[in-house]
Amino acid sequence: MWAQGRGSSLAAPARASVGGYAIGTWLSELRAAAQAPAGEQGALSPERRRALEEIDPFWCPTWPVTWQRAYATARRWWLESDGRVDWATLPEDTVYEGEQLDRWVRAQRAGWAGLEEDQRGLLTAIGIEADSELVAAKAAAEAKPKVSRTDRFALGVAALAQFVGREGRGAKVKRQHVEELELVTIGVGGEETVETTSVSLGTFLNNTKARRAKLTPGQLAQLAEHGVEWA
Repeated sequence: MWAQGRGSSLAAPARASVGGYAIGTWLSELRAAAQAPAGEQGALSPERRRALEEIDPFWCPTWPVTWQRAYATARRWWLESDGRVDWATLPEDTVYEGEQLDRWVRAQRAGWAGLEEDQRGLLTAIGIEADSELVAAKAAAEAKPKVSRTDRFALGVAALAQFVGREGRGAKVKRQHVEELELVTIGVGGEETVETTSVSLGTFLNNTKARRAKLTPGQLAQLAEHGVEWA
């Protein structure tokens, strides 16, 4: 009954129920049993596995079942639209059966390279394909070095020092103020390059004040040195 109204998908949420029967829990237990080696106690029998695969070949995917559930929702949208869906221009905040379809589809098109072959096949079957621009943007974002909280604090203090040096010690930093910092980086060969970084100084000061109880004495001293009264 569950699969009949959901495009033959058995990717039921854990809390799902049909006629009072906890179908979601039952399927979760079956997926757990399917992971056990054949012949071991608690392993799913070949007969039961085949019966489930006849209903839904991807009832127990190697990827998260939450992905399969979102895919099943996207497929139902596609079927109800008679296959006439332009996924690339899906309106923002498109929600169907509780699933934020536009965000999910965008994530698949951007993260195409990280999907398994079967996942890409399922997406292609309903017209979802990779987006080279989104893939490039995602790769560029992941290639950026991660900035630690300590590094962010140092960057904020550098922006504050520049602001105070230009505007004077008593100048008020507006909440929306953004300070442009020029940073010198040294490459592998010793060459120097100058990069401009935008620091949301007003936001930095507000956020730092909110967590001042967690600041070290040294950090408070740096802020006080540049005229931050609450430090």
